[in-house]
Amino acid sequence: MEQKQNVLLLGSPGTGKTHLATSLGLKACERGHEVRFFRVADLVAQLEEALKGGTLGRLKRQIDTCELLILDELGYVPFQKQGSELLFHIIADCYERKSVIVTPNLEFGQWNRVFGDNRLTAALVDRLVHHAHILAFTGESYRLRHALSAVQSPPSHSVER
Repeated sequence: MEQKQNVLLLGSPGTGKTHLATSLGLKACERGHEVRFFRVADLVAQLEEALKGGTLGRLKRQIDTCELLILDELGYVPFQKQGSELLFHIIADCYERKSVIVTPNLEFGQWNRVFGDNRLTAALVDRLVHHAHILAFTGESYRLRHALSAVQSPPSHSVER
């Protein structure tokens, strides 16, 4: 965080990206840093609502106070042009001023499906990957594996009728 570096945790759902991002955020809080955590779709909705309500500046100042911004679940919901541009400005404002952790479920080449604009997507990726640690999460979903193991191995106790 002192060097304003980013962390990109890429991978499929259920592979531990949010868990690690949350743990890093908690550790930063324990060390006295201000952290903000948003699901990306929720942040975009808040930004759009603030723009409509005339409070966008206030929301941006609140976000600006943090030293670490965690953006979870990028790639699940595509955005309209306005939402993409608002999110771009948040990330651009963070560039080289604070650390950002992002947990996308898409490879970089697929991000334009979320943002809908190739130039904006390229500029966004460029800012995020510069000074970034990129970790790829592979394997199957922990939640799916846990659910399947529960189905495959019935409880050890049974009820007779």
